[in-house]
Amino acid sequence: MPNVTKIKRALPFKFSLAPDRTLRRDEPPYALWGGIAGFIFYWLAFAVPILQFGANALFFLLYTWPFFLALLPVCVLVGVVFSVLLGGKLWLTVLVTGLSVFCLFWLVFTFLSGW
Repeated sequence: MPNVTKIKRALPFKFSLAPDRTLRRDEPPYALWGGIAGFIFYWLAFAVPILQFGANALFFLLYTWPFFLALLPVCVLVGVVFSVLLGGKLWLTVLVTGLSVFCLFWLVFTFLSGW
């Protein structure tokens, strides 16, 4: 039987939406998958305005690149936070991270373009 330990919570609050469970020592870190999802959805969200508006959006993004570059670490952190809060539920983490990243990216794009 593998070495299973019960995780003790130091805080009285429950920060995870997943039910209490036991974790093995060799269990993979779920925060990594959330960060990867945030990174991938950042690049997908970056491509959507270019596909929708064509070369005009590409030139717009070239002039406003610092704002969109600042979204990269935010998107990765959003993925990590959702992954930890959802307790490693991968599909739900990917869904919520994708929706959040697209909304953040579209919010910055529409704010800068004034559309």
